[in-house]
Amino acid sequence: MRDFEDLVAEASAVSVSGWDFSWLDGRATEERPSWGYSGLLAERLARARVALDVQTGGGELLAGVPRLAPVTVATEGWPPNLERARAVLGARGVTVVADRDEPPLPFRDGVFDLVVSRHPVRTWWGEIARVLAPGGTYLSQEVGPASVFELVEFFLGPQPDEVRNGRHPDRTRREAEAAGLEIVDLRMERLRTEFYDIGAVVYFLRKVIWMVPGFTVAEYRATLRRLHDLIEAEGRFLAHTTRILVEARKPSTVDS
Repeated sequence: MRDFEDLVAEASAVSVSGWDFSWLDGRATEERPSWGYSGLLAERLARARVALDVQTGGGELLAGVPRLAPVTVATEGWPPNLERARAVLGARGVTVVADRDEPPLPFRDGVFDLVVSRHPVRTWWGEIARVLAPGGTYLSQEVGPASVFELVEFFLGPQPDEVRNGRHPDRTRREAEAAGLEIVDLRMERLRTEFYDIGAVVYFLRKVIWMVPGFTVAEYRATLRRLHDLIEAEGRFLAHTTRILVEARKPSTVDS
């Protein structure tokens, strides 16, 4: 059995660029939502003419879609992911635009008939509505309220209700409708996530940087050691992710 120092050193050294979590195979598991976002994405992109993927990460999900829209554009704000996305998506004819993930999106009004995003850090609904063409669709899988908070609170302690519930689907509905969009589908599921060694936790927190802001092994070594001992005793650390599926439509222009 590998010891604490070995596991932490390995997870600290591996690259966390892109949005591919295959390094965690055999070390952590996450239950998938029943709706199958990848399949929904492929279906919508096959029908679209001009599409935008917001916060594409390393471009891995978009690269795996069998048929893209004739014009497909993506944005990404984190430099390591931007470089990776351009390498991955360039061969598919996708233009990847550097963007700060803050308004405004660098596109004209009403240019896209489809906008998609998986796990956006934040959804800027006004910008989504602005760049959608009349009758256009926004499809996204979002992180829901208190996602993996068993792990977050192990490191940070109990979080206030406004933090735990900041990504509730009721808020998603309010903000989408305030931007002038119509909700077509809105669902949430709570799913099991299990970490089987402390290296998996270190990798996850290095990659998903907003879970424990400012996370470093040096800062949290004592907490990591306690969690390692818990995993060794119980065989896993159990948490729960929450995922929201949202599909919204921009109303068509009414003929005069």
